[in-house]
Amino acid sequence: MRHVLVVGGGILGLATARELVGRGVAVTLLEKEAGWAAHQTGHNSNVVHAGLYYAPGSFKARMSVAGNKSMVRFAREHGVDVRVCGKLVVATDHSELPALAVLAERAAANGVPAKLVSAEEAREYEPEVACVSALRVESTGIIDFPAVCEALAGLLADAGADLRLSTPVLGIRPGRAGGVEVATGGAVLRADALVNCAGLHSDRIARMAGLDPVARIVPFRGEYYELKPERAHLVRGLIYPVPDASLPFLGVHLTRMLDGSVHAGPNAVLALRREGYRWRDISAADLAETVRFPGTWRLAKKYALPIGLDEVRRSLSKRRFAESLAKLVPAVGEDDIVRSGAGVRAQALLPDGSMVQDFLIETAPNQVHVLNAPSPAATCALEIAKHVADQVSAS
Repeated sequence: MRHVLVVGGGILGLATARELVGRGVAVTLLEKEAGWAAHQTGHNSNVVHAGLYYAPGSFKARMSVAGNKSMVRFAREHGVDVRVCGKLVVATDHSELPALAVLAERAAANGVPAKLVSAEEAREYEPEVACVSALRVESTGIIDFPAVCEALAGLLADAGADLRLSTPVLGIRPGRAGGVEVATGGAVLRADALVNCAGLHSDRIARMAGLDPVARIVPFRGEYYELKPERAHLVRGLIYPVPDASLPFLGVHLTRMLDGSVHAGPNAVLALRREGYRWRDISAADLAETVRFPGTWRLAKKYALPIGLDEVRRSLSKRRFAESLAKLVPAVGEDDIVRSGAGVRAQALLPDGSMVQDFLIETAPNQVHVLNAPSPAATCALEIAKHVADQVSAS
């Protein structure tokens, strides 16, 4: 029986391990933290995306549409809480109507169930929303992604997979008799192949394995507020702005969670540590690595002023954050929101300063490295896992 080592215990590593086990492969899964879904998977907005935004034919587009269905189906089959509630993408000004129309065309091209609605029709879904028109997307949902991970881990344990928490990877080298050898501190593990799903550290694992990956991970922190419980009634489902095509992120939005709370955000600021969930979370080594990378400076030249500065100001000012939300729902004021959690996005950046927009997977003999899998990777996890498992078979 072939043996594969999977590095990373987020949703993508767990899904890939399950896919491999289902194909008759022996799997050892290594996670450096003491629990599953400790970073990106456990700090996102828990949205099951529809595949609305992505270029037709891209990995993201194809896998989002398929992943939306497979993730909802998995949750329902395994008792994980999920609700397909739909969302509104709202144009708050007539100048945004052309971009909203393009988004509707892209939805149609990707096979996403969506329709343009008037301001009056939008308020039938969200009575407090402010818009001149909106795109109603029916297949967007809300889920508990950490619970999905626990379900996956349970299935893996039942199937006999070797699940190792608190097991960081310290070194990787080719095996003497083929395959790979991985040092974990407590042991040297040998396997026929390696799969890297290490998220925020995926480029480092790739370099440890002898690759020179085309992209570098640059961490961006997304900070959230939430509406006070007595103001949660202002939002029934999900309300998103029309994305600015010149910007790399979607902008702050409002999301009603499974427990009835309403999360608002995220913004996007450079994290000062790969796992930097607060401004005071600083790693000199991580920061130096980010600063030394030429792509960081080229990205900064393009976005630092005024966009990056505005994001920093919004990070530091509750009033500015509330003003962004009020563009979508005017009834939201500064006194209506309280700080919530934050997440860090593992964004792959190229040396020319451009962000890798699609999923990025590199292979080498007996190795598969997932080097860019930001949102909507959680939605697509079961579909990405199939693709990665195919790559393992071909490696």
